[in-house]
Amino acid sequence: MYVVTGAGPVGYTVAEQLAEQGHQVRVLTRSGSGPEHPLVERLQVDVSDPAQLHQAMEGARAVFHCIHGSAYRASAWAAELPQAEQVVMDAAAAAGAVVVFPESLYSYSQPDRVMSESSPREAIGGKRGIRVQLLKARAAHAASTVSVVAGDFFGPRVKMAHAGERMMTPILAGKAVQFIGSKSQPHSFTYVPDLGAAMIAAAQKPELWNTVLHAPTGPAVTQGEMAAAHAAAAGLSAPKVSAVPGWVFRIAGIVSTDMRELAEMLYQFERPFVMDSSESQRLLGLEPTPLPEAATATMAWWVQPN
Repeated sequence: MYVVTGAGPVGYTVAEQLAEQGHQVRVLTRSGSGPEHPLVERLQVDVSDPAQLHQAMEGARAVFHCIHGSAYRASAWAAELPQAEQVVMDAAAAAGAVVVFPESLYSYSQPDRVMSESSPREAIGGKRGIRVQLLKARAAHAASTVSVVAGDFFGPRVKMAHAGERMMTPILAGKAVQFIGSKSQPHSFTYVPDLGAAMIAAAQKPELWNTVLHAPTGPAVTQGEMAAAHAAAAGLSAPKVSAVPGWVFRIAGIVSTDMRELAEMLYQFERPFVMDSSESQRLLGLEPTPLPEAATATMAWWVQPN
């Protein structure tokens, strides 16, 4: 039996893939949401409550912790994430289960270079520094853990992302797409089903526990190329694209917390931001889904009632 906390794009995908492989899955959310499948048990559980969590994890082989902060702010992450992960790891250690985390590229302290599994992860300050501290806390905990790093998400159910509704909605409406930073710098995007497959494979390979892996991720593309690929998958013409320069967000950040939080991460879109997943692909025996195939599945989901 496997436990999945959260039913956002990553948690939902992991639970669905596990069930399709024939595994019993227990999805824990406050609302009781998750995939509808005979092998999926959806429970209303507050995972911050140790008593509820210990009971829900009884008998689990692994837990996939796919819950994130309530807001895209460093203050919210600092207040919520360390304690939440501690509770989950404590319960997993008691159950003898490995914890698998989806992770971002934020912790890498040399993002101007191609980021591999062996690249330094010592970023300082803000959301980036919080990710570093979370990784260190996982390494220090008694529970076995695996962190699977992904680039920016795209795929079915991905809405709140740079390649989510801000890209897909105007494409389907035949309108121009506006990005942030630059429309012509290479950027790594990870297809969420590939991340889910990597997390599941890592959970089943004890020799890879207590490491940081990279989700299978295809060659970096520009934001404009990403939009064109999805338009082509939907049988549409490539949209006109433009980009809002970083200085706009930096100036707006003087008075707006949300703009300031966005401006902190602009380095990812103003310069090349590229990850290499070849070593993890070898270890996991997985390959990234080709972009045309991934874009076709993504657009098929977007044109259906959701």
